[in-house]
Amino acid sequence: MSGGAVQAIQLFAALSILILLHEFGHFFFARLFKTRVEKFYLFFDFLFPFPGLLNFSLFKKKKGDTEYGLGWFPLGGYVKIAGMVDESMDTEAMKQPPQPWEYRSKKAWQRLFIMLGGIIMNVLVAVGIYALIFGVWGEEYLPVKNAKYGIAVDSMGESIGLRNGDMIVGINGKKIDRFNMIMPEIIYSEAKVINIQRNGVGVDIAIPKGTINKIIKAQRNSFIQPRTPIVVEGVANKSEASNMGLKAGDSIVAVNNTPVVFYDEFEKIKRSSAGKPISLTVVRNAQTVILNGKVPDTKLLGFSPKSYADFFTLDKITYNPVTAIGKGFTNTVDEIANYGRQLKLIFTSSEVKASESVGGIGSFAKMFPSVFDWQLFLKLLAFVSIILAVMNLLPIPGLDGGYVVFLLYEMITGRQVNEKVMEVATTIGLVLLLALMVYANGLDVYRWIAN
Repeated sequence: MSGGAVQAIQLFAALSILILLHEFGHFFFARLFKTRVEKFYLFFDFLFPFPGLLNFSLFKKKKGDTEYGLGWFPLGGYVKIAGMVDESMDTEAMKQPPQPWEYRSKKAWQRLFIMLGGIIMNVLVAVGIYALIFGVWGEEYLPVKNAKYGIAVDSMGESIGLRNGDMIVGINGKKIDRFNMIMPEIIYSEAKVINIQRNGVGVDIAIPKGTINKIIKAQRNSFIQPRTPIVVEGVANKSEASNMGLKAGDSIVAVNNTPVVFYDEFEKIKRSSAGKPISLTVVRNAQTVILNGKVPDTKLLGFSPKSYADFFTLDKITYNPVTAIGKGFTNTVDEIANYGRQLKLIFTSSEVKASESVGGIGSFAKMFPSVFDWQLFLKLLAFVSIILAVMNLLPIPGLDGGYVVFLLYEMITGRQVNEKVMEVATTIGLVLLLALMVYANGLDVYRWIAN
């Protein structure tokens, strides 16, 4: 199975699970307050957002007052709650006198919980998944102070004044303890300064305007990395490295007779040697071996180096069932805050452009690894659950947040929003959501064609 297929299957599974749980949140509170739920659907049984077009389901079964079904349009799902203007736009039912089992007959605070039910469920799902992850795998990270060789930077990092071997101590004067938080902190805070130690002397590196935009646009993970010695982890079959005789465990100590210690030094020489002969001096089982070959035009020899985890001491935290739940909660709060910071940048930052940061189904799929891994899948499942919670809380009619705004208005003023106004606002909101979906997925198509 191709890597793309693995990513697509993971995305489909994740969205199906999270949509069901989100809709169950609405369903739970509706039933808790004795409100009739007429439909519970995974995916839409109509052409969203047009409830009167292509109305059919792949599966449906009536149980009690509720019809459970599987729709054909795989972008979301819904519960149809009696006495409520929602995606189904069943305005005929709203013309009848309110019934005790209907949404519109319930108290405002009860309706508020019904509308927040999906968001609450998404947050609880994230807490539960993170708790499971921390309980089973614990938490492992590289402290900045343990990256004893400093950082390795790419050409973009060098262009702003960073150098290989610099020791990062803070961002905008804020101390950074975990190496994996360096890049998020630079982007989320739109950092102006990176605080480093160079040869034992403190130096502040100013980040020029436009750098963060370049990092995001290039999607570079190599901007700042832990600097590591160069030891071979694995060699690809039928690659130039394989033809040269390079083997796992080899330590490269010279390239074209130039001594090297770190991977970035090797990379610099290799990149300048495309299409040219290359000579590697390696240490293998305490013996020095000379390997000769040629650097392909792709500049890839076909081997992977050992990761920083093989050279540095990582901090490992283990959790029992109780502490795992606590960590799951705090981590969910942190991830919600970080995602909120990302959204804020799209609307307020001159560095972050929507056309470069927003994506559709294709972008979502690329978040998942091409080789299935339970821990990574669960982490992404929790993160996507947070995305659904935050996005549904946006005050757009048609989303849960839009209904919450109307309810808060009612609770503050004591007056319900006119049902006609609700219908018009919901229609506008649904059309707006469709436009956003087309825009986001259109960007994915454009990027695919451009690349």
